[in-house]
Amino acid sequence: MANVFDVAAYILKQKAPMTAMKLQKLLYYSQAWSLVWDEEPMFTERIEAWANGPVVPELYDWHRGSFKLENCSRGDENVLTSEQRETLEAVLSAYGDQTSQWLSDLTHSEEPWKSARKGLAPGQWGRREISHAAMAEYYGSL
Repeated sequence: MANVFDVAAYILKQKAPMTAMKLQKLLYYSQAWSLVWDEEPMFTERIEAWANGPVVPELYDWHRGSFKLENCSRGDENVLTSEQRETLEAVLSAYGDQTSQWLSDLTHSEEPWKSARKGLAPGQWGRREISHAAMAEYYGSL
């Protein structure tokens, strides 16, 4: 299975440069729609509901301190299946031209992030996981 760095490499190859925040949100939507359309995760790493929206901590650790990203040298987009690439193209078509703030606002309005943040104040630090089940149920109902 692909990892988050492989998916990030593909997204950045198609749409770079972009902010680290935008990449995190595109990875979230890639995972969510893969769960719905392909009935399996796009990558193995967990997604957490941070104050600024969904974040993959392993990717954050890699890009910490960088505002704009050009590529993901840790990933190999060649490991992605044709089905994964098709899902990524659909996600990039729907979300790829949006700003990082627009994407962040969208995630904040949707149930998977809101449910994972339940009980936390706005802006409060938290590392609760956004489950595959929550993403599949919510996005599958749209």
